[in-house]
Amino acid sequence: MRKLLAITAVLALLWGGYWLIGAGAMEKALRGWIADRQGEGWVAEYTQLDTRGFPSRFDTTIEGLELADPDTGLAWQVPWFQILSLSYSPHHVIAVWPDQQVIATPNQRIDITTADMRGSVVLDVDTSLPLNRASIVMERMEFGSNAGWSAALDHAQLATRQSVGAVNSHDISFSATGFKPASGFIERLGRGDLLPDIIDGMSVKATVAFTAPWDRFAIERARPQVTRIDLELLKANWDQLDLWMAGAVDVDARGIPTGEITVKAKNWRDMVTIAVAANVLPEALEGTVVGALEFLSTLSGDPTTLDAPLTVKNEKLWLGPVPIGAAPRIVIR
Repeated sequence: MRKLLAITAVLALLWGGYWLIGAGAMEKALRGWIADRQGEGWVAEYTQLDTRGFPSRFDTTIEGLELADPDTGLAWQVPWFQILSLSYSPHHVIAVWPDQQVIATPNQRIDITTADMRGSVVLDVDTSLPLNRASIVMERMEFGSNAGWSAALDHAQLATRQSVGAVNSHDISFSATGFKPASGFIERLGRGDLLPDIIDGMSVKATVAFTAPWDRFAIERARPQVTRIDLELLKANWDQLDLWMAGAVDVDARGIPTGEITVKAKNWRDMVTIAVAANVLPEALEGTVVGALEFLSTLSGDPTTLDAPLTVKNEKLWLGPVPIGAAPRIVIR
């Protein structure tokens, strides 16, 4: 019995020492990272940093956190942020956001409120801490901008994982329900005259290749940029409108995509009317676009359903044979 008690006491002391060392290392790493950002000219401030959870957890809370990258002009401010992990699995963490946070860009400040926002994040065991997989859930999220717009959603989930057999590539999925688009967009639709304020549901599944891994250097130095998007499926349901998209595009160093996406749209005439009302499509082109799309829809056998290629080439967008605008730039700030 004495030997058993002695062994138990030794193991307890060893585990207690491990926890103290691990908790100290966690706090030292975070404080060091913030100090390094300050040395690079960032705004990087916090009021308190503390780790608790003995004996089985490392639960770190950072209070009064404010980060601003001078190179991009992006800033993030929260009253607190938590990083939670089991002490025997420190590379699998749970990130918890507060119910209020602020994201600022050079053009606007966006206040975000949520009923709940948390994520499970698994990092590979490496000094650069590359992202292996993650899943983030958001409940009753609202956005308010000092540029004059607001938006909201009931529920959303973002998940990503490293693609098997590919370098710097992630399989990404996103879904949202009860999404209310930016208020300015809704106002251009006539406050519900064309469509209700709420999009019933939307989802995206894609594999995205990047120029570099998503690791700690992606925050410290520069964000990896997109080189290719393989869109398995984009689906959106908005009242009587249904939209499906699938295809692939390559993205050059300037962020200009080239490729083809197949678009299938139910009640596509209403979509054209909405695009004109939202100033996405010039009113002068409405008749030309409708005429061309009517021809394409008859090929599918259902005049209410459009099945056509969305082609991106020479920095322009084409829906079937109809030019609809300039190609978007895909750049991660």
